[in-house]
Amino acid sequence: MKTLVWVEHDGSTVKDATLSAVTAASKLGEVHLLVAGQGVDGAAQAAAKIAGVGKVHVADDTAYAHALAENVAPLVVELMGHHDAFVVPATSSGKAIAPRVAALLDVMQISDILSVEGEDTFTRPIYAGNAIATVQSKDAKKVITVRGTAFEKAATEGGSGTIEAVASTGDKGLSTFGSQELAKSERPELTSAKIIVSGGRALGSGEKFQELIEPLADKLHAGVGASRAAVDAGYVPNDYQVGQTGKIVAPEVYVAVGISGAIQHLAGMKDSKTIIAINKDEDAPIFQVADIGLVGDLFKVVPELTEKL
Repeated sequence: MKTLVWVEHDGSTVKDATLSAVTAASKLGEVHLLVAGQGVDGAAQAAAKIAGVGKVHVADDTAYAHALAENVAPLVVELMGHHDAFVVPATSSGKAIAPRVAALLDVMQISDILSVEGEDTFTRPIYAGNAIATVQSKDAKKVITVRGTAFEKAATEGGSGTIEAVASTGDKGLSTFGSQELAKSERPELTSAKIIVSGGRALGSGEKFQELIEPLADKLHAGVGASRAAVDAGYVPNDYQVGQTGKIVAPEVYVAVGISGAIQHLAGMKDSKTIIAINKDEDAPIFQVADIGLVGDLFKVVPELTEKL
């Protein structure tokens, strides 16, 4: 069985989410990668070094410069003539491309898998992760998105994949790239951070969020997250959101400050290795999943904790 994995990259390096997808794909059989973009030689070379990769297909064209799903999907469909499964990380980019590929192939998409039980059998979360479904697909071609926190990252060295150029399917003219605003931060990205400090609505304001959460995160060299309630209240931007409708994370340590623990938030972080909860409500649901719980006033506790670190 041959699998084709979509590679997320910045033009020169491969993003971590792809490494988890490679691990999942390796459980299905031979792993091939697809690197699409403009000026992607560096990314192609890096992809070829990933352990377990047999071949890297490279599509270098202006049509793929911004990885618009409407242009990438037809390219994938062309390559699926020689592959049995298309695997993507369950990121914003992957979740835009995969459904279009599935529709063009006229197959069902298998979303957010947690494990590979066989060539056609997988597990995936339902009901915000409170139940795990085992699904089996009889489709000849599989289109799969992978929850990155469920699989180990493939090694970035040790592979010797061959690089092969593939013909572009061109710009389909269905969408155009407008602009993007990139948020730059010295802190690690949420999805790759080993420690995350998240704040909830109980902080009361964006000013308090910055005053309490960010110094603690700086001391721990941690990424900064937030509950949806905090994001909706305007304390922090959308890209901070952790949860079912935000980012799925599984760091070594997750510190939840003033977060009650709604089921939607738990779905995004309950796979963390160690969960530390700080909340004045001793009955808050977050304490049911926390490894360490501290009942207290966060406005007193967090500054004390930051000072002692």
